[in-house]
Amino acid sequence: MKSILLSAVALACLTSPVLAHAWSPPSTAARALASGQAYSEVAAAGDGAGLIHAAIDIPVPPKTVWAVMNDCRYIKKLITSALTCRVLQGDAERNGWDIKETVTKGGLFIPSIHNVYRSDYQPYSLIRFKKAGGNLRIEDGQWRLEALNNGAGTRVIYENLVAADIMAPASLVREGMRKDTAKVLSNLRGVSLSAGK
Repeated sequence: MKSILLSAVALACLTSPVLAHAWSPPSTAARALASGQAYSEVAAAGDGAGLIHAAIDIPVPPKTVWAVMNDCRYIKKLITSALTCRVLQGDAERNGWDIKETVTKGGLFIPSIHNVYRSDYQPYSLIRFKKAGGNLRIEDGQWRLEALNNGAGTRVIYENLVAADIMAPASLVREGMRKDTAKVLSNLRGVSLSAGK
């Protein structure tokens, strides 16, 4: 199932979550992460939302990954269904926050997602994001970048509570979100590796 929902959510690549605690990947994910694979899981949450937890290890410094995540020019490489990405307000480098707008194309059962979200930045370790408009019902999450191998690598951790009005069984939507999150993280790894050369 092609989950445009997750594409839009991941697009929020990047504003003040109300997450109870910082999540870390389970020990069962260690082998996948060590081999460069993404780990993702999605649990049912209240009001029809899904709670996404995901991670990937990338063998480039956090600053390189950060630059890719926050540059709209990379969005179509990260999210293959992305149509547009633009900054509406703020300046991440000067003010530590911005408001971005992204649009992803829909499909047969999934609508196009118009997403407007505010991001607050702590370079090069934390991006908190929250719904500021658009047609997602709920979006509240964060990206954490943790240095690995004395700063030569980065563990990217993604957490998001998200919901959209999609005419499909909730279990299928969650599975689509899980797969699409992993795909976006794998794309982030590939683009970051190229950018780090």
